[in-house]
Amino acid sequence: MTQRDAGWGAGPSERYEELAARFRPTFAEIRATAVERDRTHRLPHAEIGWLKEAGFTTLRLPMEAGGHGASLPELFNLLIELSQADSNVTNALRAHFGFTEDVLGSTDPDWRARWIARIAAGATVGSGVSETGPAKVGQFETVVRRRGAERVVSGKKFYTTGSLFADYIHLSADDEDGNALTAAVPTRAPGVEIVDDWDGFGQALTASGTIRFEDVVLSPDLIKPDPARFPYAMAFFQLVHLATLAGIGRAAAEDVGRLVAERNRVYSHGNAGRTAEDPQILAVVGRVRGNAYAAGAVALKAAEALQRSYKLHRGALGPEAERATALADVEVNQAVTVVTNLVLEATTILFDALGASAVKQGLGLDRYWRNARTIASHNPRIYRDRIVGAFAVNGTEPPRQYRVGSA
Repeated sequence: MTQRDAGWGAGPSERYEELAARFRPTFAEIRATAVERDRTHRLPHAEIGWLKEAGFTTLRLPMEAGGHGASLPELFNLLIELSQADSNVTNALRAHFGFTEDVLGSTDPDWRARWIARIAAGATVGSGVSETGPAKVGQFETVVRRRGAERVVSGKKFYTTGSLFADYIHLSADDEDGNALTAAVPTRAPGVEIVDDWDGFGQALTASGTIRFEDVVLSPDLIKPDPARFPYAMAFFQLVHLATLAGIGRAAAEDVGRLVAERNRVYSHGNAGRTAEDPQILAVVGRVRGNAYAAGAVALKAAEALQRSYKLHRGALGPEAERATALADVEVNQAVTVVTNLVLEATTILFDALGASAVKQGLGLDRYWRNARTIASHNPRIYRDRIVGAFAVNGTEPPRQYRVGSA
C-alpha cells in the first residue's frame, strides 16, 4: 500500500480488513484494465466471473450456508472499494445483492432455503424491473399468464442492468388479473433475449439495455411466494448508487494525486519549480480527496441505518422495525444530494490540477464524471431534498417505493 492508498478511514468492523483482503487482489485486477475496457466497450464478463470465483457474490449469506456473513456496512464499504476499481461492475451486481436481501428477508422457509443454496453455489441475478413502454405508474406491460397448467411471461424490459452477466433475471410483472408478481427467470430459458443496447455516455459497460420475454415458461419454484420486496429496499438500492459514487470519487482522487506527483512540466505563471510543490495545485488535489472522503463517510453512516432496519426486521415485525426502516429511508435521502454534489465536483475540478494532456483519452479521466453523472441521473436527486424537508417539517415518512410510468 502506498501513501496515496491510505487515509480513507478504518473499516466498519474489527474483521473488515481480513474480509477485504480476500477481494482486494481481484479489485486490483479489475482496475488495471478499466480504462481500456471503457474505451473499447469490452463488457466485464471475465471480471464478474473473477468476483464469483472469489465468493464476492455470496457476501451476505450466512457463513453456515457458504457465505461470509457480511453486515450491511461491510458490504457497502466493499462496494466502495469495488467502485474504486470499476463502477460498472458494482452497478452490474446491484440487482444481485438486492435479490439476496429479498432471499434473506423471505418469510417462506422453502423459497429462502432454495435460493440461499443457489446463490451459495454461485448463481447471480440481474435486473428485470423497469419498463419504458406506455404502462401507467405502478403497472407493467410485462404479464405472466396461465397457459394450461403452465405459467408463461411475455413482455419487454429496459434498464436491465447486470442481466447479461447473470444466471437469472429478477422479474417484476403483473399477472393476468393485474396483481403484482415477481419471479427469477433463467437468462438462458427459451424465449429470453437480452440485448446490449444501452448507449448512455456513462456506465457504458453495465449492459443496462433491453430484455424481451416471449412465452417464457416459469416453473413454480421460480415465482416468489410474496411479491413484496424487503422492507428497506428503496434505501438499499439508492445506497448502492451512493457507495458507487464514493468509489468513483476515491479513484479520481488517487489518480489526480498520482498524476500530479509524476508531472514534470510547470507553467511560467505557477507558484513552484515543481507541480508537486505548487500550493494551488495541492489545494485542488486536497479538495478532490476531501470530497471523496466525505462521500464515503456519509454513505457508510447511512449503511448503519440499514443494518438497524435489517436486524429489527429479522425479529418480530412491529412499530420499532417500521420506524427503523423509515429512518433508514430518511438518512439515505439526506445523503443523496450531498454525496452527488461532492463527487460531481471532485470529478470536474480534478482537471484543474493537471495540464491539457489530462483530457487525452488514454488516461480515461473523463469516465469518472461521465459515470458519476449517469448514476446521479437514476432516481432523480431533485426530489430528495423535498422528501427530507417534508419529514423534518411535517413528520412525513419517505415513500417506500419508486415507480416510473405514464401519468
